[in-house]
Amino acid sequence: MSPSAETALFALTEDQRDIRAAVREIAEAEIAPHAADVDERERYPVEAEKALVSTGFNAVHIPEEYGGAGADAVTTVIVIEEVARVCGSSSLIPAVNKLGSMPIILSASEELKAQVLPSIASGEATISYALSEREAGSDAVSMRTRAVRDGDDWVLNGTKAWITNAGVSRWYTVMAVTDPDAAKPAQGISAFVVHADDPGFEVGPKERKLGIKGSPTREIHLQQCRIPGDRIIGEPGTGFRTALATLDHTRPTIGAQAVGLAQGALDVAVAYVKERKQFGRHLAEFQGLQFMIADMAMAVEASRTLVYQAAAATERGDANATFLASAAKTLASDTAMKVTTDAVQLLGGAGYTRDYPVERMMRDAKITQIYEGTNQVQRLVMARALLR
Repeated sequence: MSPSAETALFALTEDQRDIRAAVREIAEAEIAPHAADVDERERYPVEAEKALVSTGFNAVHIPEEYGGAGADAVTTVIVIEEVARVCGSSSLIPAVNKLGSMPIILSASEELKAQVLPSIASGEATISYALSEREAGSDAVSMRTRAVRDGDDWVLNGTKAWITNAGVSRWYTVMAVTDPDAAKPAQGISAFVVHADDPGFEVGPKERKLGIKGSPTREIHLQQCRIPGDRIIGEPGTGFRTALATLDHTRPTIGAQAVGLAQGALDVAVAYVKERKQFGRHLAEFQGLQFMIADMAMAVEASRTLVYQAAAATERGDANATFLASAAKTLASDTAMKVTTDAVQLLGGAGYTRDYPVERMMRDAKITQIYEGTNQVQRLVMARALLR
């Protein structure tokens, strides 16, 4: 076997490396300059959305037959990682587009795919994912939102909580109970696509959050919300199965967001310790700080590798994809929290101010340990996969 062939066994393709370079250039030129203002004013990152849509990086995972780039899962996490490296809030544009649309890609009819996916691919619309409720977070099957048939339509009633980019998105993938008497609660849940213009659809006020302040998080209220009958995703009762399959595909994207945040903080910290002097020496000359930097970089590289491995496993449909998705999300998010905290420490008092981005990255990193399944739930998922 030639050396080049051996290298190719575990390397990004030339296209993926080119995409990383392209996204990084766009992120640094058009997204990073606005990141602090987006956080400070808690405003949606319109500059990032414009830049991502104009270059086709807003939803690269959408298949070509629906107007998308048809990018594989590894390419998709690279895009999210590179945006998160400069702005966590902005990285949720491609990440949530994948989260909201994967149930449709996995389980919807061709007619429903054709109705929804092209507008997401073009950037005309974004799509959010509505599974959680105030009293049904980790215990999602205890949801109370209901959907009932009424002639050819479905009528939905209930409230969904913690909906990322709610109020900005035009489409929403919503899980609701269609058979409250099902033998198992999970078998009574169905998935639907709701549009912001559907009668009976409303969004609540923005949540006041610790981080990712540029990405609005709201409740959505469904009050006799009537949608056409063909907007159900798959057959009735298959919604929860679709939701779990979706998370196998999207938990690596949260891992990618976490890797990007950690890498961004590490980059700032390395530049700072090489420049800053104390006791007549650059901070980078102190062995204790060198060890911190080494540990941070080691953890980031390990997380990145696992995220890419998990993404590739979902692309191939590997048997261990569920385990790897949870492992990647958990390792990367725990790493992001540790690395961003250490970056603040390395910058000292400066790191605790908003003059540097590491405090923002630390605040943004926290949510990656919580959403799309807390890291405690991820450990349950991993253990069950191993012990099954």
